[in-house]
Amino acid sequence: MHLEFEKELYEIYQKVEQLKRLYSLGEKDKQKELRRLQREFKKKSKEIYSKLDPWERVLLARHPQRPRTIDYINLIFKNFLELHGDRCFGDDKSIIAGFGYLDNMPIAIIGQEKGKSTKEKMERNFGMPHPEGYRKAIRIAKLAEKYNMPLITFIDTPGAYPGIGAEERGQSQAIAQSLYVFGYLKVPSLAVVIGEGGSGGALALGVANRVFMMENAIYSVISPEGCAAILWKDQSKVKEASKALKLTSQDLLQLGVIDAIIPEPFGGAHWDPKRSARILKYFLRKGLRELLKLSPEELVEDRIRKFEKMGAYIEL
Repeated sequence: MHLEFEKELYEIYQKVEQLKRLYSLGEKDKQKELRRLQREFKKKSKEIYSKLDPWERVLLARHPQRPRTIDYINLIFKNFLELHGDRCFGDDKSIIAGFGYLDNMPIAIIGQEKGKSTKEKMERNFGMPHPEGYRKAIRIAKLAEKYNMPLITFIDTPGAYPGIGAEERGQSQAIAQSLYVFGYLKVPSLAVVIGEGGSGGALALGVANRVFMMENAIYSVISPEGCAAILWKDQSKVKEASKALKLTSQDLLQLGVIDAIIPEPFGGAHWDPKRSARILKYFLRKGLRELLKLSPEELVEDRIRKFEKMGAYIEL
């Protein structure tokens, strides 16, 4: 599956994969053509992805083949052990949480999971957490602090689930509590926006010492569709809304909301998830090396200073 602006690139990709299969069967005369097509693919991808407008970035962040939280967990961490339930109501499958190893370092891992197939998406509630999901995340974060483990979160959600049941079970309170707990953790914390970061549902996992974004991810207070509906009362204005929201990684780095942009291979992580994971792993290692030098008190102070610098306010 591909997006409209990826059509030409996808055709080249199919030829490359076909030649790879032939070459693996011993047809070495195809090697020269294979390398030519690979160069063409790389050149074309740079041309296409360097010219994307904000709305096309939104489409890319929502790409159905884009690597999800579970993909990065499997590719980056070893011996991941998932924990379930919030010890209050139930288990929310839209949030994956547990412990694993980054190289030889024990790490607490929390991430929103959308799923890929229709069945997975329904099981994961399309990545929209219920309050029990945030309470599960809080439980894992507190365990990380108790056992002195760094915390890494993966953000990929259109927003918290807005259903009546979720509100009845304390959605707003769960998000607020998550913001507070994550803000005052005495262990190093890293947050990575890997796809779509929408509203408070994303921010609940986004209070960290370092916030990274994948190159084609988005992070915004509301979806472009929601913004268009409120400001223009017209869904056809999504392109204007995407531009106004300043939701791309380049915009947010310039505004100081994030700390670094993680480049994606060939312009899109969905073309090569394994390479994308290797690049992400490099940034995680680098971020942790810096944060592990700080004391628990310095980590909290570092986090507070980071978020105090955002926006403008007056102290009365």
